[in-house]
Amino acid sequence: MIKVNEHYNKLVSSYLFSDIASRVAKYQQENPDMEIIRLGIGDVTRALPRACIDAFKKGVEEMALDATFRGYGPEKGYAFLREKIALRDFREKGADIDAEEIFVSDGAKCDTANFQELFSRDISIAIPDPVYPVYLDSNVMAGRTGSFEEGRYHGIHYLECVGDNGFLPGIPDFPVDLIYLCSPNNPTGTVITREGLAGWVEYARENRALILFDAAYEAFIRDESLPKSIYEIQGAKEVAVEFRSFSKTAGFTGTRCAYTVVPRECRVFDESGSSISLHDLWNRRQSTKFNGVSYPVQRAAEAVYSEEGGIQTKALVSYYLKNAELIRTAMAELGFSFVGGDNSPYIWVDGNGRDSWDFFDMLLAGAGVVCTPGAGFGRCGRGYIRISAFNSRENVEKAMQRVADVL
Repeated sequence: MIKVNEHYNKLVSSYLFSDIASRVAKYQQENPDMEIIRLGIGDVTRALPRACIDAFKKGVEEMALDATFRGYGPEKGYAFLREKIALRDFREKGADIDAEEIFVSDGAKCDTANFQELFSRDISIAIPDPVYPVYLDSNVMAGRTGSFEEGRYHGIHYLECVGDNGFLPGIPDFPVDLIYLCSPNNPTGTVITREGLAGWVEYARENRALILFDAAYEAFIRDESLPKSIYEIQGAKEVAVEFRSFSKTAGFTGTRCAYTVVPRECRVFDESGSSISLHDLWNRRQSTKFNGVSYPVQRAAEAVYSEEGGIQTKALVSYYLKNAELIRTAMAELGFSFVGGDNSPYIWVDGNGRDSWDFFDMLLAGAGVVCTPGAGFGRCGRGYIRISAFNSRENVEKAMQRVADVL
């Protein structure tokens, strides 16, 4: 008899964004003439940079000729891309990362979900609340949690991110083994300071813990005093893995390309306390379960680091940050408090006593505007909504006017 993985039964509902899509589809069916403006899911809306398109086309043309055709590529990614990443994203910015420590993938979501496969089921885990649901759900599926009660799973240490602590996770006063950090945070848009990140690195070193650091939105950090990489902190290479993505940076959400940094110095431990190379473990996992990102896509990603690609990519990010500024201004004029939107594409809005799903339904029904209910990101998200800046300027302006009319 084939048996199911019972841990899947502990997942309390379908995936957050599936729930949102279902509600929006139902509303659209009942109101076919209403134009829906989506400021919910973090999907980009503007075209890929021209430099990336040109490189993409050139890569496809190479696949059309026997002399330049490429079959299976290296699981870690082609050297031409990994070398550019290591140089431009890290060494030029003072972080000593080399190409062999870069693993190119088809998405940061996949990597953050899959990385937990390397660890024992009985480790202790700390996850911010609110935060991106994939960190939690993947560990539930793996059997590292108990039952779900009162909005939380037993067996997880929740790092509450609330107004009193600036919506930033606080370092626990007890040891944990695996720590998820997201900066800029999805959904709150807050960024961990250099001092705060140094504290986490010190904590991980003292407790032989590991930090999984999601920096998918680092391109939106414009405040130069804030760290974009955990490897800007001394000692981080021993205790941290970093995830990055071309999805929001260069609009690759439908093209799929990201990368994970696993330094050679990074270690995990066996039952006897002996250290094991985490780099080698992840390399083994990827070699077994992943066949690499297509050659044309990697050529398109490489173009991000060209002079033209850099200018065009920065312009994309600036466009969305301007949208975020418009949303911040509109919500402030309506009397709402919020964080995010200055170094992030997300604005985390306090609903002034409203339930987050009720707030979501009100904006959908009254304004035809889709946001994301904060409750979907954790118990501390109740009473908040996340508004995304990923849409056209025209739609953002129209949405904010509709929201003003409703509120």
